[in-house]
Amino acid sequence: MTGFVEGVQRCQTSLFPDRLDNWIGEDNLVRVVDLFVDELDLSGLGFNRAMAARTGRPDYRPATLLKLFVYGYLNRIPSSRRLEREAGRNVEVM
Repeated sequence: MTGFVEGVQRCQTSLFPDRLDNWIGEDNLVRVVDLFVDELDLSGLGFNRAMAARTGRPDYRPATLLKLFVYGYLNRIPSSRRLEREAGRNVEVM
């Protein structure tokens, strides 16, 4: 026993917890957007996956992109470039 508080090593591989969901409050609007889009019948609304070329990268899920756009609309982020920045820095969007 050294008398010092043992903490996490500086060479840890992640600064975030195992689940980013743990960092978001239970009453956060992001949870409502997530549940709302998950309950929609996206194929009935015309959200069909486009066939990607064999040389292209796989496409994003339409539900994920819709969640991102709804989040941007509710938070007054109209630009897709600003949404991209938010996705890289804001835990709610990650």
